[in-house]
This record gives sequence, structure tokens and C-alpha cells, in this order.
Amino acid sequence: MERVTGIGGYFMRAADPAALNAWYRDCLGLDADEHGLWQQGAGPTVFATFESGTDYFGSREQRTMLNFRVRDLDAMLAQLRAKGADVAGETQDMDGVGRFGWVTDPEGNRVELWEPAPQG
Repeated sequence: MERVTGIGGYFMRAADPAALNAWYRDCLGLDADEHGLWQQGAGPTVFATFESGTDYFGSREQRTMLNFRVRDLDAMLAQLRAKGADVAGETQDMDGVGRFGWVTDPEGNRVELWEPAPQG
């Protein structure tokens, strides 16, 4: 059986694509080139489905949620707050999985930030 080898892209509609690209670059450090190509660091990726009525993604209209791995969740959340981003007040710890926080981008998309638990 042929299998996928990784995530090849994530595409979003935006009222102002240039401004949204700039937000992801300036707030999260996502340095994509003019074609959207971004070389991410090696690490785990989660593929999971949720019940259709979940509130986990924020707005019920949001059908998917982007999750970025981060090295230091507290530092990333502080950086986002300093830039005036809409950062959720709470974080979540999951034993053996890691820590989670959330930010909402300027177009209203909730984005999850994940500091994976140390593996050892």
C-alpha cells in the first residue's frame, strides 16, 4: 500500500492574504518564501479527528485547527502577547504529551501551540 510521507501544506482562505502571511511571519516566526515554502524542523506530527460539536477549535465555524510545535511555550506566548496578539489565558498540560497554548490570528482562526514533552 502506498502511504503519505508527511504534511505537504496547509491552506487557508483570508480576507487579506498578505497581512495574514505577515502576521504568521512577524508573530510566530514562520519564514515562508514567496511561494509559501517553509522548512520546518523534524519532529512529531499529530493527525486526529474530533467530534463535530467540539469547542476545542474555538468557533464552531472553524473546521480545522493548525498546531505548531514550539521549543518554549511560555516564551512564545509572552512574545505573542507583547505583539498584541489574542492569546488565550489558559494553558493545558498533558502528561507524556506536553503543554499547549492557543492564539487567535487576525482572521479569527484559533491556532494551537505545542511544546512536546521531553522523550526519554
